[in-house]
Amino acid sequence: MLSHPFSSFSLALLPAISHSQDYTCSRATYFGSPDCLGTPKYKSGACGFGGYGRTVNDANVAGVSRLFKNGTGCGGCYQVSCKAPNLCSDDGVNVVVTGYGEGDKTDFILSTRAYARMARPNMALELFAYGVVDIEFRMIPSRYSGYNLMFKVHEHSRFPEYLAIVLLYQAGQNEILAVELRQEWRGMRRAYGAVWDIPNPPKGAISLKLQVCGSAGVTWVQADNVLPSDWKAGVAYDSAIQLP
Repeated sequence: MLSHPFSSFSLALLPAISHSQDYTCSRATYFGSPDCLGTPKYKSGACGFGGYGRTVNDANVAGVSRLFKNGTGCGGCYQVSCKAPNLCSDDGVNVVVTGYGEGDKTDFILSTRAYARMARPNMALELFAYGVVDIEFRMIPSRYSGYNLMFKVHEHSRFPEYLAIVLLYQAGQNEILAVELRQEWRGMRRAYGAVWDIPNPPKGAISLKLQVCGSAGVTWVQADNVLPSDWKAGVAYDSAIQLP
């Protein structure tokens, strides 16, 4: 059975936040990475995304604290802009939540690439020198052109007695509250982050049903026969659907 991995981020200080219209004011910092990508190669991250968490959204990703919400926040997208006028661009950067992280009164620990993209042209090095910057952020819809919602069978799954899945390319402005599978509908457990698991899954092709909280309220979305009868660990399966 899977358990929550140790977070690679540090410092347990909660940020004090304030709100400006639909933006929230807070602070952000960045985590070091030799290739400027997201989750390090040897870690799956608190969301369980693995390699997907390194490169999704062109590696513009972040670890979050209060926005993590016990894993419900995994895959959420945010527009983050820093507030040093001489250094920061107007548009900031759009990031995907791929992990958990706490910093010096921050809400976001950004990948190196994402942090640099908040800067005006040729000002990234000066922005890095700040280390921690004041920001404003808002949640935005996730968009993945050319991709449907995908269900990856986690590498720790063992066919046929133990199944764990990870949800990838979760579009829209949605949070996944519950996952059930069929033949008879059975609830899966949130193991950690975006990883859901169940012992003794049913034989045959597996359909999945998601309880989604989004702009339409709380609804159920069904993906029929999304996992084949001979599902394999490490393989991602296309659901042929996308969240609104």
